[in-house]
Amino acid sequence: MSVFTRVVRGRQAAWLTVLAAIVFGAIVFGLPKPDNPAPVSSTGLSVQWQSTQAERLQEQLPSRDVQPALVVVSRTDRAALTEVDRAALTEQSGELRQFAVGGGVSPPQVSPDGTVALVAVPLSTVGGQEETSARIDQLRTALDDVPAGLNVEVTGGPAFATDLTKVFAGADITLLAVTASVVALLLLITYRSPFLWIVPLVVVAATEQLTLRALETAVPAFGINQPGGAVTGIASVLVFGAATNYALLLIARYREELRREEDRFVAMRAALRRVAEPIIASGSTVVLGVLTLLLSEQELNRALAIACATGVILAMLSALFVLPAALLIFGRGLFWPFVPRVGSAAREGRLWGRLGAAVERRPVPVALLATLLLAGLALGGLGIRSGLSETEQFRVKPEAVAGAETLARSFPAGTTQPVAVLTTPSALQAVTNALAEVPGVASARPGPAGAQVAQVDVVLEAEPGTAAANRAVEVLRDRVETIPGSAPPAVDGAPAPAGALVGGAVAATYDENEANGKDLRLILPIILLLVGAVLVLLLRGLVAPVLLVLTVIASFFASIGASWLLFDHVFDMPALDSGVLLLAFVFLVALGVDYNIFLVTRAREDARRSGTRDGMLSALRVTGGVITSAGILLAAVFAVLGVLPLILLTQIGIIVCVGVLLDTLLVRTILVPALAFTLGDRFWWPGRIARKPVNDTSAGREPANTRD
Repeated sequence: MSVFTRVVRGRQAAWLTVLAAIVFGAIVFGLPKPDNPAPVSSTGLSVQWQSTQAERLQEQLPSRDVQPALVVVSRTDRAALTEVDRAALTEQSGELRQFAVGGGVSPPQVSPDGTVALVAVPLSTVGGQEETSARIDQLRTALDDVPAGLNVEVTGGPAFATDLTKVFAGADITLLAVTASVVALLLLITYRSPFLWIVPLVVVAATEQLTLRALETAVPAFGINQPGGAVTGIASVLVFGAATNYALLLIARYREELRREEDRFVAMRAALRRVAEPIIASGSTVVLGVLTLLLSEQELNRALAIACATGVILAMLSALFVLPAALLIFGRGLFWPFVPRVGSAAREGRLWGRLGAAVERRPVPVALLATLLLAGLALGGLGIRSGLSETEQFRVKPEAVAGAETLARSFPAGTTQPVAVLTTPSALQAVTNALAEVPGVASARPGPAGAQVAQVDVVLEAEPGTAAANRAVEVLRDRVETIPGSAPPAVDGAPAPAGALVGGAVAATYDENEANGKDLRLILPIILLLVGAVLVLLLRGLVAPVLLVLTVIASFFASIGASWLLFDHVFDMPALDSGVLLLAFVFLVALGVDYNIFLVTRAREDARRSGTRDGMLSALRVTGGVITSAGILLAAVFAVLGVLPLILLTQIGIIVCVGVLLDTLLVRTILVPALAFTLGDRFWWPGRIARKPVNDTSAGREPANTRD
């Protein structure tokens, strides 16, 4: 085959690959967007949970489509309301009847100290969250014209849901812009080329957008509601990070092969043969890791499993097919001004080679020091606190939170979210009387009643989401089980209740915390077994996989400890969100093992020529720069989650950022090489390294006779 023919065919294949990717993307964007399945509950918990059962029974009540918005009025100077203020409030409450269901608005309630007044406005929730948000906006607009010196805030369940929706408005664009900027800057610094960074950035950004569109079809297909801002935010940064990591690995190996081969097409084939295994192993580890979230009790985690798995699969495909084709189209000159030529010396790896040599000289003390450092960081988490209250969920305080805080100054803190206890009409009064005597209950009064179900509204003294509120829910559930005849009818698919059902937003938060604990106990050992199995298959041994899994576990605890020190002493966060530990563990284990895979697979390849010690030194030298760049980039991308408004996302972003940096700069650079140097060939036991002849450095490569 002539040189000209080979070049033409290579370019045609590259263009056809890019065109096929464009067609595939067009097909994905053209897929139908199915309607959301009927939600199991507002929390995503199944009917096995008491709060979900109570929510289902509330559908039988006359007020099932009504929720109160709470108008909170106080003076800006926090003084007692004057007679003029109260008269203005009475007049204003009359104007609020236009928003209330049936035109009924209760008279203003003034706190015992006279500083805060409360007006409950029952709103219709028919039409879903979008229409409820519109009603809250109209209500707030109507309250804009208040006398000087008064502060009016709208809070309560509908207001919290509205503000949560609003804080994500435009967040996807902000997240994309910030993430793309961070990736572009780091790629530019890594490659020091005015052109090269553009190609992987365009491919990665297109992969991220394709993922987000695919989720709109894929997630409902699994019977899960469309993912919200939290799910798409995490999926977005994961795709950016993973796809860019794979791109860095491929381009580094491609550049290495270009120094050996004149023909860029031959160089790319050789590079793909070398990086396909670690990329597929890495991606498979992440996919299997996040898919364990399908076992979660919570719908948000299951949606996250589908979203992240889809994104990583697309990231692998783009790295193994689309990016190589795009690089081949532009040719060797894309690397300008540092164009790799045949025989040119590598500029990379000198620092990492010296570091590896230093570790090799004293591997045992180095491994002990690295382990002690990880253990010391892990100790930072000894005083960790978990569970955020209702008003602590947001990084930026919305009006609903501010209103709840104002209300809590003079009314019971649980006024914004009363506990809903579902019982039978015949036992309504008995349940009300019994619950009113429970410690921590500010008030209990009969609520709406239907033919078979009646509700008791219980206001707690504790703020929703706090440990005190959770303890109160436990006490309430224990108490109602002792009341004869209080058990309502069983919900389809749920066991018969032992007594009245304790539900509402406060009880749902308690159940979510319990579900998180159950998920941790189930998913953590499964993901470790899956990651270990992938490593065993990849490395064909036992010692190395076990050690790599142990280093990842140590890195996780160290990152939790270090992050908690930041949250507690720098960012002044009161506690970890209850869902953070599970998600952080899944991402850190799945992503943290990536860099070990990149390093150890290259070490095993080079060990076949020169032995384990020299192979690890060589792997450190040639992969040190690219893996460090990949780790710093992934850490920076996850840190970008901090631009989103929820504390949950900020905490996940920081923990993963710290953990990835530890994996990149300490575990992969120092600890794993020290272990390999200490064990030698036993590192691969029971597998063996089949030595190749020293001069067998180009096996499997085609002769090169074409110059770009």
